[in-house]
Order: sequence, then C-alpha cells, then structure tokens
Amino acid sequence: MFKYLSILILLVLGGCASTTQTTKIDPRADRSAIGAGLDSRDFEDAASKVVKSMLASGALDKPAGGRYVLVISRITNDTMQRIDTDQLIKLIRVPLLQSGKVVFTTAIGARGPEDSMSMQVRDLRASKEFNQANVAKQGQMVAPEMSLSGKFLQNNNTLGDGSQRIDYSFQLTLTDLKTGLAFWEGSEPITKQTSGKTVSW
Repeated sequence: MFKYLSILILLVLGGCASTTQTTKIDPRADRSAIGAGLDSRDFEDAASKVVKSMLASGALDKPAGGRYVLVISRITNDTMQRIDTDQLIKLIRVPLLQSGKVVFTTAIGARGPEDSMSMQVRDLRASKEFNQANVAKQGQMVAPEMSLSGKFLQNNNTLGDGSQRIDYSFQLTLTDLKTGLAFWEGSEPITKQTSGKTVSW
C-alpha cells in the first residue's frame, strides 16, 4: 500500500513540474498582451518621451557651461493603481545623467535623503579613529539648483458602445530653486481602450 502511495505522489509531483514553466523574455522586445493598468512598458515609454522633450527644449543648457545640479522632488500617484515611483524616477534619471547636462544630488529629497551616508560620514569628524584628511569637510556639499516634480493622473470614461477608455497622463515639471519658476513642463498621455468590465487597478 505504501509503495503504491509513493508512486502516486511522484506521478502527481511530476505532472505539476511538467505543467509549470517559466520563460525569460527581453523586456525591450516584449509583445505580450497589454493590460488596462500601467506596466513597465508604459513607464519606459512615458519617461523616454518626457526626457527627450526636456533635453530638446534647451532648459538644461547651462548658459555658463557645466552641468545643473538637480534634486528629485515629489512624484505623486493620483491613479487607482499602486505605482513604484522609484522605478519611474530611475528611468528619468539615467538618461538625464547620460546626457552630460545634469548631475543629481542624493543627499536630500522630498522624502529625505536617498543616500543618508552623505551625512553619516560627517559624524566621523569627531572620531580619532579616522584620518581626518579623508573626512568630508564643512561646506563641501553642493546644493541643488533645480528640482523635478511630477504627477500620474488617471481618468476613466465609458464609451457609447459600453467599452471603457482609460486616459493616463504623466506630468513633469522642472523648477529653478532660486526663483521658484518653472523652466520646463511636459505631459505624456497614455490611453487605453478595454472592456467595460475590466478593472484598471
């Protein structure tokens, strides 16, 4: 009896293993079905377009040369979905850094410092265990000159045929921190049409 039970268990486990398969895909060539909600492809597309618009506008061309110091302010999610804004921020920061026009400070931010080590290492000034020649001195941190803030918006509308149109909008603003003036603003729409029964969160 025990022998037959063991064989049955092995057959069941073997069957489960054969039906469960994981396939690795290239996210840049992903052609899987599009959902009503936002996914990584939407983030990449929206981020790419607003960054290109910002760079093309000339708002980041420093008159005296060199690079602007930017800080990320608040990116607000005003949709019905849970959005990883850190993922979106990274998609914006990487191409901006690669443009050679800006650098980002991680010592401060709307939600606190991204890298708290910038301040923690300054506690070493009081320690006799560390060579003070290598410890950051006062007045060496660079304050940001501009900030990037943004918002994700969502608007659902039922169409005449009963289907549903979902309008997303990713908005980004570049602000001069000395004057408080917006030097550039961009908005990238993401529109999807789906069944009226589809839930978008």
